Amino acid sequence: MTKEQQVKSIRLYAGEKVDGKPVVEDLNVTEPEPGQFLLEQSPGFIRGLARGDLIQVNEDKGTHKVLKRSGNLCVRVIARAEIEKIAAALVPEIEKLGGTLDFQNARMLIFSIHVSCGFTVIEQILNKHASTEGESGWLYGNVYTEQDGELVPMLWWQDILKPE
Repeated sequence: MTKEQQVKSIRLYAGEKVDGKPVVEDLNVTEPEPGQFLLEQSPGFIRGLARGDLIQVNEDKGTHKVLKRSGNLCVRVIARAEIEKIAAALVPEIEKLGGTLDFQNARMLIFSIHVSCGFTVIEQILNKHASTEGESGWLYGNVYTEQDGELVPMLWWQDILKPE
């Protein structure tokens, strides 16, 4: 679609709280085709998605389906205390890789980084700045999925990284 897309917000189901109440997350998206949404940011709570992914939403069921992967990894950094010091060191290094800071609050950072940067390089940077004696940590938001109570790699990146 050639015309400028207007950014809007959609609400997606992210899971349940301990008390059984639903957790939802509002995400900024554009709608290139009716019912198809392009994520303008990586989510903080919804698993399996990252900035630039194209999804279809079934509002009746509260579910979504990935139509096309962007190749971005969703990385979440969390801290027990203020995250400013971590952000000051981490953001420039992630930006050098071409990554973006999609969200920040007092205790969380959410980044989008293209998988072609390499898991090893990304993980070395994250471990250097966000693994400080239990005070902070990081995790991927779209690399693992739960199957039969265990986390298993999603492997969506294999097609993206495959030599042509």
